[in-house]
Amino acid sequence: MFKSKMVLAVFMVFAIIVAGCSNQSSSKKETGKIKVTTTIGMIKDIVDEVGGNHVETIGLMKSGVDPHLYKASQGDIRKLDQADMIFYNGLHLEGKMVDIFEQMSKKKVTVAVSKDIPESEFRSWDDGTEGHDPHIWFNVKHWISATNTVRDELIKFDSKHKEDYEKNAEQYIKKLEELDKYTEEQISSIPKETRVLVTAHDAFGYFGDAYNIKVMGLQGISTASEYGSKDVSELRDYLVNNKIKAVFVESSVPKKAINAVVEGAKKKGHEVKIGGELFSDAMGEEGTPEGKYIGMVKHNVDTIVNALK
Repeated sequence: MFKSKMVLAVFMVFAIIVAGCSNQSSSKKETGKIKVTTTIGMIKDIVDEVGGNHVETIGLMKSGVDPHLYKASQGDIRKLDQADMIFYNGLHLEGKMVDIFEQMSKKKVTVAVSKDIPESEFRSWDDGTEGHDPHIWFNVKHWISATNTVRDELIKFDSKHKEDYEKNAEQYIKKLEELDKYTEEQISSIPKETRVLVTAHDAFGYFGDAYNIKVMGLQGISTASEYGSKDVSELRDYLVNNKIKAVFVESSVPKKAINAVVEGAKKKGHEVKIGGELFSDAMGEEGTPEGKYIGMVKHNVDTIVNALK
């Protein structure tokens, strides 16, 4: 019975895709703008910046949403189907949506913004498999590459506005280069012996590699991975033995696990504070500085520095 229900659910999803395919370009004809659907907010931000007045962007995943565990609703399928273009992260960040992207790519421009980053620059999954860490936005240089990818794909789709896309991308990349420099300078101001970033899950590996800070996560790269009492005790002992002052919670990850580590350290006679909340897999609320990529990264950097310096 369960299997038959699952088959029916999958059939319904793809029925929606097929039924709506005839409407995929109607939005551009009606508004004159390219209708773009994105997954995570960081990608929506790129499309908004580069596309400017020529795009209408819809983001599926809002503030506080974990993309590793996200399942597309029928409403999401419609938004994807009605789009002229789709941008997603790739590298299995949106792991439960892979089949949907494959189907959509047969009908419309469907692009992983990670596609132009050399494979040699990807971090491997922490479980020894051949997969790659998807959290590429934490190395600002990788996000510059993603911006170039979005620019090029918009130009291919809408060459009439090529100069606007190039100008917008150039202005945004200049800001990203300034952000990259700011991040490097601020993190280097933390004493090396306390330059350790401890979070609930291992989302900050690219950040650690790019800006020379040791990164430790209780869970693996994906929040779908599980942690056990051994993981908690090992991280607790590391904090105690190395006199680490602070750990950090994440806006899109439950705080229970990291709090267990803090309590464990306290019982061992070492006080560890919560250094603040970081944005990892999702940005802040729309309309706030943290609701934009640059503001999110600056918030994270400033929070880390203030707690560890």
